[in-house]
Amino acid sequence: MGDKAHTHTGAAGRATAADHPASVRNVVLVGHSGSGKTTLVEALAQTAGAVNRAGRVEDGGCVSDYDDMEHRQQRSVQLSLVPVEWDGIKINLLDTPGYADFVGELRAGLRAADAALFVVSAADGVDGSTRMVWEECAAVGMPRAIVITHLEAARADFEEMTRICAEAFGGDDPDAVLPLYLPLHGAPAPDGHAPVTGLVGLLSRKLFDYGTGERVAAEPGEAELPQLDEARSLLIEGIISESEDETLMERYLGGEPVDVKMLIEDLERAVARGVFFPVLAAAPAAEGARQGLGTVELLELITRGFPTPLERAAPRVTTPGGTARELRMCDPGESLVAEVVKTSSDPYVGRISMVRVFSGTLRADQTVHVSGHGLADRGHEDHDVDERIGALSTPFGKQQRPVSHVIAGDLACVAKLSRAETGDTLSAKDDPLLMAPWEMPDPLLPLAIEAHSKPDEDKLSQGLARLVAEDPTMRLEHNRDTHQVVLWCLGEAHADVALERLRSRYGVQVDVVPHRVSLRETFGGRAAGRGRHVKQSGGHGQYAVCEIEVEPLPGGSGLEFVDKVVGGAVPRQFIPSVEKGVRAQAAKGVAAGHPLIDVRVTLLDGKAHSVDSSDAAFQTAGALALREAAADARIHLLEPVAEVSVLVGDDYVGAVMSDLSGRRGKVLGTEQTSGGRTLIRAEVPEIEIGRYAVDLRSLSHGTARFDRRYARHEPMPTQIADRLREELRAAS
Repeated sequence: MGDKAHTHTGAAGRATAADHPASVRNVVLVGHSGSGKTTLVEALAQTAGAVNRAGRVEDGGCVSDYDDMEHRQQRSVQLSLVPVEWDGIKINLLDTPGYADFVGELRAGLRAADAALFVVSAADGVDGSTRMVWEECAAVGMPRAIVITHLEAARADFEEMTRICAEAFGGDDPDAVLPLYLPLHGAPAPDGHAPVTGLVGLLSRKLFDYGTGERVAAEPGEAELPQLDEARSLLIEGIISESEDETLMERYLGGEPVDVKMLIEDLERAVARGVFFPVLAAAPAAEGARQGLGTVELLELITRGFPTPLERAAPRVTTPGGTARELRMCDPGESLVAEVVKTSSDPYVGRISMVRVFSGTLRADQTVHVSGHGLADRGHEDHDVDERIGALSTPFGKQQRPVSHVIAGDLACVAKLSRAETGDTLSAKDDPLLMAPWEMPDPLLPLAIEAHSKPDEDKLSQGLARLVAEDPTMRLEHNRDTHQVVLWCLGEAHADVALERLRSRYGVQVDVVPHRVSLRETFGGRAAGRGRHVKQSGGHGQYAVCEIEVEPLPGGSGLEFVDKVVGGAVPRQFIPSVEKGVRAQAAKGVAAGHPLIDVRVTLLDGKAHSVDSSDAAFQTAGALALREAAADARIHLLEPVAEVSVLVGDDYVGAVMSDLSGRRGKVLGTEQTSGGRTLIRAEVPEIEIGRYAVDLRSLSHGTARFDRRYARHEPMPTQIADRLREELRAAS
């Protein structure tokens, strides 16, 4: 924002503990995959002096995307924390994956940050998923700025991209999205593209030349002035319109000169309040250069325009029992409240928990209370335990640099918290508190797995438990009906990472098998059965006979048992035994091994023996009677039907509705929502939407999302039921 001298850490990038919340900035980088977030983090770290001119720390590794899996997959798959220092301010840069499958890591970054940098590629523009994240930030009032990258790409146009960003992000006020600097182009290359070599500050009216690899301030030439003055006027009007001084616009339009220092202060306040969203440009440093284009300007914006943790509202906390507690805003002297925003496993160090301290001070070797509540549906049991904090450190690439304490507003890593999971709250041992977990996307892609071998089977349970502890967007299911172990993931890439982590981190090799839905059986009409269990040879005899009638009931009725025995043909004490045997057989199924539902079983008659009849004998007779009735009846397969809600852009409504119909879906209705989107409600057989999370993303170019919930079981079409029976016979 200005052109002052700057101080920063040296190349050693020493670990520092912030001494006051006002000297901390927590910034999350958001953008689609390939927009240049990780490259930008490297460039900022290099300009701040935290890495060498090759963008590497001392061991030669990157400060972000340092994981071997990220190297193999050629993309970010997890949240990374890169702390740097600029002008005495500690900046925690949170690099998030851009691919939709890892939105859980993005949400964790948003939870830990106080402001967001939206990284937009000049080559690719703004995609639908980035717009949705912008809306999420707007809903909570998070301050934001926009960084345009890839200006070296052919046909890259900063002015046009700024207009697109204003249209995409400005909403009802596009003048709230304006550039602070204009790019300065050098001599055109042979292909006609003129590289960006510097920036012109609209408020300072200074030119900053990066052509030598160092930022050099100068005066703009006559050629730049007309474009500069026009853009400067628009920026000043935009700043004034968001100013807290309501008389400023009237004075400005009246010709009264406006002090640049006051404009900069108004700009900084508007950015921190989340009502003005500056646009900047950035590029990595050329080989051998120290500073990348626009990196100094970005660091200035972060330190001077983005809010401190003190400006963030205090989190809502309760006791583990649910009693509300009030906290002072980001006070290092207040009771400790910290949250685990990420959990990972290191093969040498063990479990590492990245935490954001919201209140109090976290110290090494301190005993804290670990609370985890509200994620039981994801396979995370509620827990309240006391644990001793191990080493505290700040991460930098693969390195962990020790610190003695972490104050409110700062982030750091804690080693060897054995019970802490992502989303858990750390608090004082004598004052346990709990933060409600942040909103997580539902994993809707099922991945059925089996251990590859007996040794893998022995390690599978522990490996899966660690996997879901790290990633709350993954849900573990042990399906009692299909007897399958199912990992519910956000998409194919998410599933691939899960399998890779099981293999490489936990030494568990698994096989992926076809996912089966929970089918049911029912009778297609009335049927009768007689169960006779008579054994007279050797030892104590067994004698039980019962006659039943089975009739279908409406969907959702379950299994109803009726006693109509007269004259004591079946002694009263054995009637519950018959019912128990019938229900046990119904749970096992009568045709294809699926539970029997929606029938009424009526016990009509039977026989007993004064000595040889028993509870076990009548249980067996009841099961035999049900099987005999099924042998002479038409048995229908019932499939689960899900109620699906799809939120999709208006441009894709027709394609989505057509696709749902092709999945045997029944559209129940549509509803127009804000932002040019439509909510489609439909009922679709679950067997048809196993891969819907992947297919919908492809169909809508990543702009749609959906949720599903079980509605009921209903009869499966005959041809599909016959095919499934054939597959079952072939498998057996």
